[in-house]
Amino acid sequence: MSILFSPLTLRGVQFKNRVFVSPMCQYSSVEGMPTSWHLVHLGSRAVGGAALVMTEATAVSREGRISPHDLGLWSPEHAAALRQVTTFIKAQGAVPGVQLAHAGRKASTDAPWWGGGPLGEEAGGWQPVAPSAIAFGPASPVPRELSAAEIGAVAEQFAEAARLAVEAGFEVVEVHAAHGYLLHQFLSPLSNHRTDEFGGALEGRVRFPLRVAAAVREVWPSDRPVFVRISATDWVSGGWDLGSSIEFCRGLKDAGVDLVDCSSGGLVPGARVPVAPGYQTPFASVIRKEAGLATAAVGLVTSPEQAEQILATGQADAVLLARAMLRDPYWPLHAARRLGAKVPWPPQYERARRD
Repeated sequence: MSILFSPLTLRGVQFKNRVFVSPMCQYSSVEGMPTSWHLVHLGSRAVGGAALVMTEATAVSREGRISPHDLGLWSPEHAAALRQVTTFIKAQGAVPGVQLAHAGRKASTDAPWWGGGPLGEEAGGWQPVAPSAIAFGPASPVPRELSAAEIGAVAEQFAEAARLAVEAGFEVVEVHAAHGYLLHQFLSPLSNHRTDEFGGALEGRVRFPLRVAAAVREVWPSDRPVFVRISATDWVSGGWDLGSSIEFCRGLKDAGVDLVDCSSGGLVPGARVPVAPGYQTPFASVIRKEAGLATAAVGLVTSPEQAEQILATGQADAVLLARAMLRDPYWPLHAARRLGAKVPWPPQYERARRD
């Protein structure tokens, strides 16, 4: 029997298979609100057979958005607007998930198809914030360093967004601590030069991200799982690395986190990343073993056979697909056929099925 198409249970949530849709920014929101694009984009992946459909990085505040076009969840109005999306996803037998995020020093940029560069206030942008006043790159603005009080306020923003996510109907929440965004900026010694309790040695640098994870876990229903996405390495000498990630993940386990979504990079421009099929899967394997947490593998997982092999060899508990799902929203249905797994099709599409 295919492991990829076997169920997975985390807390009180059962996933019908182990194909998860990775968070992918769509830059199609207005004031953080979902649009018809989100309903069709996310809903079609649920129709296509994925077990978990995750939203893009969803900002916990206006200032936490990557761009003015990002999805957000900082008010009851945002939660109400998202309920249409979660209701449709659940009606297709999939689990709706939300990734909560704060962009930190990588905030206030334009959409990629409009250049992706930093936006000044005259163009609708704002001043980014960060653990330290260190710019992301030569063309990026210097962010304002957060005070200790402001750090506590951001942790509460994550908790409030998690409360709103319950109202919106989400069944999985993921804390975004990867790809050079705010929580990752606190973790890495390359971006965190603080000398207070939130900086310095590893114990200080993990303090704020662990506080956020614990705050989210506290307000999230006990029968629903909490995920955390990490960058397992910065791919830069002297930066965040796998050993630090293992220690961090042990802390996440103690905070009640159920699964770690293992990505990498994004903290600094120009990092030399050895991109190849499954290049991040070893991180999921090591963290699963050393931290004793369920993990998901992500990054150039494209074929059904590759995904099956990752799970069959115990390297991860699930796979997260991004570009493969953009190319083919029905990837899970086609993968099941390739692997000989019997899975239900939407009744509206049954006439096209060939077993």
